[in-house]
Amino acid sequence: QVQLVESGGGLVQPGGSLRLSCAASGNIFSINNMAWYRQPPGNQRELVARITRGGTTNYADSMKGRFTISRDNAKNTVYLQMNSLKPEDTAVYYCNVEHFTPRITREEYWGQGTQVTVSS
Repeated sequence: QVQLVESGGGLVQPGGSLRLSCAASGNIFSINNMAWYRQPPGNQRELVARITRGGTTNYADSMKGRFTISRDNAKNTVYLQMNSLKPEDTAVYYCNVEHFTPRITREEYWGQGTQVTVSS
């Protein structure tokens, strides 16, 4: 099992910044893709950004240029730097990790979610 612990959410004014972190721990063999999703109030969960083990990134269109995903493979941690935040960025943000066992079994794990509220 792999555990994910998220941190960094909170209340921020429009135009402000936040940095989310998600640290993986437990019985880790190989973490491949790491990603952030979010679920705005009353809406479905949506992809924010994804990063491969090699550092290739992709973003949802509405986050391009404002959000930056990065990772530290040595620490099994993924980050999301969010700048120029807007009220519509208000959501619960979830970390998602793709893990492979020694038998090359694919597993997927989710963090518990961290609330981000953008409001004046």
